[in-house]
Amino acid sequence: MLNLRQKFGKFGEDLAARYLKKMGYKVLCRNYRTRFGEIDIIAKDADTIVFVEVKSRRTLTFGHPKYSITHKKQERISKTALYYLKENGKSNCRARFDVVTVNSADKKSDVEIIKNAFELAYK
Repeated sequence: MLNLRQKFGKFGEDLAARYLKKMGYKVLCRNYRTRFGEIDIIAKDADTIVFVEVKSRRTLTFGHPKYSITHKKQERISKTALYYLKENGKSNCRARFDVVTVNSADKKSDVEIIKNAFELAYK
């Protein structure tokens, strides 16, 4: 059973996936989990594998969702992405990290794609 926060997160991810499809992306996988972390959506945009972090907010009290991805979170996403590429024999493919924000602060949901939101980050 999902709590209210988890339901809103799932709502945001569903909305993001639909928006990505509308923008021409092909969704390959959702909620990809490894021991390193999780990637919300893995998609393909033309010839590029895109690792997508979805950030949803009901209010802007704590700032816009695009500013909430810490360097530590970027490291976890990066390690998980590298694992995905290796596991699927796609180590030589073009890849990038996008962020999709869902802002539901004003009763309607605004969706924004930030392409190349961050570079590969790991220690």
